[in-house]
Amino acid sequence: MTKTLVCCGVLLVLMIHGGGTGWGNEAVPQLEEPLLSEVGFSPEVVANYIHAVIAADRALYTTHVVERMNQERIVIAAEAWKQRKTLPLPAQMLLMAGRMVEMGGTGLRYRLASLWPIYEENGPASVFEETGLQVVAEDPSEIYSGIIKRGNKKFFKAIYPDFAVSKECVNCHNGHILSSKRDYKLGDVMGGIIISFPLPLEENE
Repeated sequence: MTKTLVCCGVLLVLMIHGGGTGWGNEAVPQLEEPLLSEVGFSPEVVANYIHAVIAADRALYTTHVVERMNQERIVIAAEAWKQRKTLPLPAQMLLMAGRMVEMGGTGLRYRLASLWPIYEENGPASVFEETGLQVVAEDPSEIYSGIIKRGNKKFFKAIYPDFAVSKECVNCHNGHILSSKRDYKLGDVMGGIIISFPLPLEENE
């Protein structure tokens, strides 16, 4: 498989954190041309990097914001966070971030999905996604991936297991009136994080 240029790997953090418009409060680091043209990562590696950033952001938001604010009795996280003036749930934060990244026009997409979604739109959107969610549910050590087509373009798509990382995740799904599965425990696979991004032009030819 033709390798994805290293710029995809380096810029993925920019795409996730602001669409490539900045690097924190500093200028975006400049890459020298030889590096961009000679070194490459496979799509699998790029997807792993993207997933690592998503997973780290989610874990930090869950533990250092949601759980801490709840323990200190400052503010809770709730599904109707806008109306109740609370924090978004970790899953809601991830979904909102994914929509914002998609609006950036980079072609990168990511979202949460489950075989047992509370809301139908968070279920599998294709046979590929349903198969992948089944694979990671049965064996959390697996990553389900492949190349898909949208129109005349090819995209790499990967599905990673999504775990119940906090009591808030477990309590929400086990107690929600629309939930079809109510026996989650901490550490269980609740669904999957689905990541896709366009492949280089040579792979679309």
